[in-house]
Amino acid sequence: MNDPREHVNEEPRNDLLDVGIGFAGMFGLMLLIAVVATVIQLVTR
Repeated sequence: MNDPREHVNEEPRNDLLDVGIGFAGMFGLMLLIAVVATVIQLVTR
């Protein structure tokens, strides 16, 4: 009988790195949106 604590299907991952990449990606996307919105606002004045 297999021990359910073995977790043979899990692949090794670095959770801190995943969170860091996700944070950086979301920050970059929001920064890009803010810069585009600011440029549009300045151009349409």
